Amino acid sequence: MTARYKLKVLTEFASAHTLRDYPGACSRMHGHNWKVETEIIATELDDTGMAIDFKQMKNAANEVGDRLDHYYLNDLSPFDKINPTAENIAAYMFREIAEKLNSDTVKVHAVTLWETDRACVRYSEENEYYE
Repeated sequence: MTARYKLKVLTEFASAHTLRDYPGACSRMHGHNWKVETEIIATELDDTGMAIDFKQMKNAANEVGDRLDHYYLNDLSPFDKINPTAENIAAYMFREIAEKLNSDTVKVHAVTLWETDRACVRYSEENEYYE
């Protein structure tokens, strides 16, 4: 049986957006204090007994979040072309964080983006069953 470690960190950023072609109030500019949960799967530990330093995970998620923090998302690439929905933001963050962290033993497994305390989307690129 292969060892698997699942690590999570929580970061946040604030931004505004407008949902194009949305038939309701969200078609007007509004903002969110987004929470980003980054989940890593690792198969090995290093010499200190860590899969990856939580600090490294937070730094990568914060670097990506900082690109969006206190901006109007519709003005930023790729959201100037695709709708800045929670789903599209989560996918964008997943790919950008994965580019910074993925290695032979560590992979970004999922990014959960919380739009409010009661609404979130989880993005992953693996086939999986939800528990």
